[in-house]
Amino acid sequence: MSSVETRNVARDSLFLFAQLTFEGRTAAERVKVRNLSAGGMMAETGGAEVSQGDRLTIELRNVGAVKGSVAWTQDDRFGVAFDTEIDPKIVRAPVGTKTETPAYLRKTALASPTPADATRIRKL
Repeated sequence: MSSVETRNVARDSLFLFAQLTFEGRTAAERVKVRNLSAGGMMAETGGAEVSQGDRLTIELRNVGAVKGSVAWTQDDRFGVAFDTEIDPKIVRAPVGTKTETPAYLRKTALASPTPADATRIRKL
């Protein structure tokens, strides 16, 4: 077995899309993230050229930009080692789970009359 197969790092198997930009390239690539751990991930490209050692930045939902480097490649899949660890549970969390109501959904004084104002409305 290779060292890749014998690692004992907890990984979350998942399937999500992310935007990845390689250093020195202008175009962002859309990749499928197949599994994720605090220190890295496995992704699948749609045919982009990937080489071991390539530096990159990946946009992970709920986390933002994470820098790393390609640790291994095999066919259209590759492993990324992050420069700094992340919390994979945050990436897996649904988008929009903030507890605060966005401003555009909050009630305003003009939106509807308060119960005190309702008594002043003339009934027809």
